[in-house]
Amino acid sequence: MARLPYVDSATAAAPVREVLERLPAQLNIFRMVANAETCFRPFLSLGSAILVEQKLDAQLREHVILRIGYLWNGRYEFHQHVPIAKAFGATDEQVRAHEAGLVDAPCFDTVTKAVLAFTTEVVEKGKASDETFRAAAAHLSPREIVELLLAIGFYSTVAMLTETTEIELDEPIGLKVVEAAKR
Repeated sequence: MARLPYVDSATAAAPVREVLERLPAQLNIFRMVANAETCFRPFLSLGSAILVEQKLDAQLREHVILRIGYLWNGRYEFHQHVPIAKAFGATDEQVRAHEAGLVDAPCFDTVTKAVLAFTTEVVEKGKASDETFRAAAAHLSPREIVELLLAIGFYSTVAMLTETTEIELDEPIGLKVVEAAKR
């Protein structure tokens, strides 16, 4: 059971209710974040921008999200994003590597390994070392590096929120969340 109540769209303030009713599903993450009424729309806007407007490759982004789920023990995040990662081309072998915390597994290409190492250092140390930064920058543009950092920060926040409030797992909705973000 969650440590805080979920917002019920039937009793929510009008602006929150309108947003909740437009979402593709009443996921527990959305209903929990709705407790912070003034942050709810900006939270969804940033999440949508990360999912559909970034130049950063979608499969690479999903590998980053799975890595963050592993690093923060974000069960909810990992559970929701495995189907999305697979829809963007991640393999079962790669998902198993993420579950085991293996960032240098042979199933990952050079770019993915560099980005996963970058993600790990940013989460664990607050910044990437010069060597790790250069390895990622050899494959990503400045825009993509900033987008990567924003994704790391956003999904770290999601993992901290879902784990601290002990949100129950929902059935994954896969690409429905990505499609809804395009609207």
